[in-house]
Amino acid sequence: MSEVLREAVSAEAALREMNAKTKPLGALGYLETVGVRLAILQNSLEPSVDRARVCVFGADHGISDEGVSAYPRAVTAEMMKNFDRGGAAINAIAQSGSVEVEVINVGVDAELSSLANVRSAVVRRGTRNFANEPAMSDAELDAAIRVGADAGRRAYDDGVRALGIGEMGIGNTTSASALLCALEDVRVEHAVGRGTGIDDDRLAVKRRAVESAVSLHCTRESAPRDVLRCLGGLEIAAMAGAALEGARLGLAIVADGFISTTAVLAALHIARARSNEELESLGRSLFFAHRSAELGHRLVLERCGAFENVDATALLDLGMRLGEGSGAALAMSLLRAGAALMRDMATFESAQISAGDQAEQHGV
Repeated sequence: MSEVLREAVSAEAALREMNAKTKPLGALGYLETVGVRLAILQNSLEPSVDRARVCVFGADHGISDEGVSAYPRAVTAEMMKNFDRGGAAINAIAQSGSVEVEVINVGVDAELSSLANVRSAVVRRGTRNFANEPAMSDAELDAAIRVGADAGRRAYDDGVRALGIGEMGIGNTTSASALLCALEDVRVEHAVGRGTGIDDDRLAVKRRAVESAVSLHCTRESAPRDVLRCLGGLEIAAMAGAALEGARLGLAIVADGFISTTAVLAALHIARARSNEELESLGRSLFFAHRSAELGHRLVLERCGAFENVDATALLDLGMRLGEGSGAALAMSLLRAGAALMRDMATFESAQISAGDQAEQHGV
């Protein structure tokens, strides 16, 4: 797949083509917007999402030592084994929709090198406990971002057109909530939810841990990279890297739920700090699979949408809160449908429908 020039198909040309299709104007709602956006992204009025992949990044979190999750850290490793066997929700959903899955171990606190269907790219076995010290060093952050960037490049080289990003890691809603609070100056009660289903007492512990950690490590002037280094997870940094590199290569990037959307938010902040060109490239590429039931997701979607050139419309709202890239895998069918409308649906001219019939179709 060769790299593309992305500005030759303008928004006006793509919208004009979609409006010429044999349907009333706007009758297919946001699905039309998906088709238009893919045409612009792929520089083609015949866009395609024939090959789609979800990358699931796994890692553990030192903050789990604070008792912020309903499950012990060992569950991350057990779920990686489940992915390897093909028994997880993401495996079933992806198979039902002909979506590829690549599982990548960025930092699970277990020996998993024997798993044939899990790519090993371990930076370290879990982050440090950010209640006490930064989660990662500069070198570890760079390495985790590079793991994600490598996944984006692999997808591109394999001919993938849409790349979903998902995760697995006990404690990662705590990390994502802390990132949201620090990056966007959000109050903990608006960002910190129940994650794996914790009770009120543990929720209070989780909120105190986030509030204390943000105060310890960050100020309003903190650089986005430093926020990610101090409060992030290895898998969150990897997802940010995948989003940045995949967008640079012209892939559609499909964020999953709360955690992966927060990774995208971090990527947007990092891109804005680096260059307008990188920010525009990322914004043009982003699609958001669904609106999660996790407390902070609606807010993080709004904050992503506040960036210029970012359409943070959630494609689905099914009350899901699993992660694993499950929503991203489901959303691929909608991207494929939007591309098919633009590519395969007849126009009034090609269908030889008269002006009078066009008016009737358009409800005039």
